[in-house]
Amino acid sequence: MKKIFLLLVSVFMIGCMAYGENGQVVHVTKSEFIEKVYDYEKNPDKWVYKGTKPAIVDFYADWCGPCRRLSPVLEKLAEKYKDKIVIYKVNTDKERELAAAFGITSLPTLVFIPMDGKPQASQGALPEEVLEKGINEVLLK
Repeated sequence: MKKIFLLLVSVFMIGCMAYGENGQVVHVTKSEFIEKVYDYEKNPDKWVYKGTKPAIVDFYADWCGPCRRLSPVLEKLAEKYKDKIVIYKVNTDKERELAAAFGITSLPTLVFIPMDGKPQASQGALPEEVLEKGINEVLLK
């Protein structure tokens, strides 16, 4: 019985980590994006969000200075809003097809995904106050 309980707790903890419910930014690949956020191959003309919480997707590159400056801010916000939103990161150098599917031409690009409605994109390394305003007015309204 104790082994079954420990197994269930382990599965739950891994699931929480995989879906960003532990207050950390979640790095995703194309296949993970399709599974957790939006299957743009299956629904190219209709936005169908797959998440259970509003989200921010950060399209970034390791060589991008503004992206590197934004990263700790997103980590802080992921912790602060851990029970309310999920923050995903997509490395555009590794996930070129995914970046192209969203027309990403400038970095960093943040996509705010509310539970209802269409996503909204913002470009540039926004200050923390502006990001919090977007979280509260777009994602948590």
